[in-house]
Amino acid sequence: MEDFRLILVAGARPNFMKIAPLMHALKDHATIRPYLVHTGQHYDEKMSDLFFKQLNIPEPDINLEVGSASHAVQTAMIMERFEKVCLDIKPHMVIVVGDVNSTAACTLVAAKLHILSTHYEAGLRSRDRAMPEEINRLVTDAISDYFFTTSVDADENLINEGIPHDKIFMVGNLMIDSLMINLEKAESADRRVKTIDGLHDVQVGKTVPSGGYGIMTFHRPSNVDDPETLAKLVQAWGTVSKKIPLVFPIHPRTVKNLKTFGLLDILHAYENIYLTEPVGYLEFIHFIRHASFALTDSGGIQEETTALNIPCLTIRPSTERPVTIWEGSNKLIKVSDIENEIELILNGKGKTGNIPKYWDGQTAGRIIKVLEKIL
Repeated sequence: MEDFRLILVAGARPNFMKIAPLMHALKDHATIRPYLVHTGQHYDEKMSDLFFKQLNIPEPDINLEVGSASHAVQTAMIMERFEKVCLDIKPHMVIVVGDVNSTAACTLVAAKLHILSTHYEAGLRSRDRAMPEEINRLVTDAISDYFFTTSVDADENLINEGIPHDKIFMVGNLMIDSLMINLEKAESADRRVKTIDGLHDVQVGKTVPSGGYGIMTFHRPSNVDDPETLAKLVQAWGTVSKKIPLVFPIHPRTVKNLKTFGLLDILHAYENIYLTEPVGYLEFIHFIRHASFALTDSGGIQEETTALNIPCLTIRPSTERPVTIWEGSNKLIKVSDIENEIELILNGKGKTGNIPKYWDGQTAGRIIKVLEKIL
């Protein structure tokens, strides 16, 4: 039997944690020949190369090297270069993951070339079309052929949008596969990261006490692109840091805006806020696991904290991962709620929850079984 040629697309850092378990599960598969395509949407060492090394992902078969650009330009570049890849490899199927520009762009190419496409993490909806990720989700799911979902609400969203039941497969969460595989590895090494000025190390158990700090990530335009909102966040972070240290692996976009709005020096003045360079996957998991709470506007952290049952405060009006609220330890709050919510956590009243169905570290195996039925 001819090998089933399968292209797996990864473009940005959150994709790598989802692709890694699939690549491991497909290694030496009898009939499926995987081709890993890295679009290069995230291309610097911290955002890309380091994650491939730490997650033990093989070198991509192809790197499109698109780099950064506006949404339209980046999407167009990915489509142009990915089309050539598909015409060369002639895959039987393309699997895309997540909700970045690479996800939508490569699905569009596959649809135009009449190649089967499958979306992992399908059906997630924030109901907020101001988020570029929401547009990518809607476009991708409108033209995909098969749908792998992480939770029952995603199934319901797809069904309500007219997707046939027999095309939808709730398989679980690949992010949790990567988390469980790497927890021990994250503990076994000395995990130090540098502050953004390069002058100090930050280390759990030394610089900050285990269980005695909060971990933060912020990069959403709604939070960091508006000077008034960002100023309110800086004030809230500063007030909280007087009660408990905050570790902040800071996104380049956020640093840029803090400088532009004259807020970086104010943030630096708070001694208990540790602004660190972007960190690798293992370092970040280590920080999350030992934190008292997470304060964020990201998507993936909502899932990882739910799996680890750590209180998570998400500064957004909505989330595409409501299962982390219904069942998990996540809570949507406003900027004005930050101080009170963290006070509750410090008093032992933080939100806890349960682990959703199939978030058990076995998702990649379930996906392979579905693919084998489709062959």
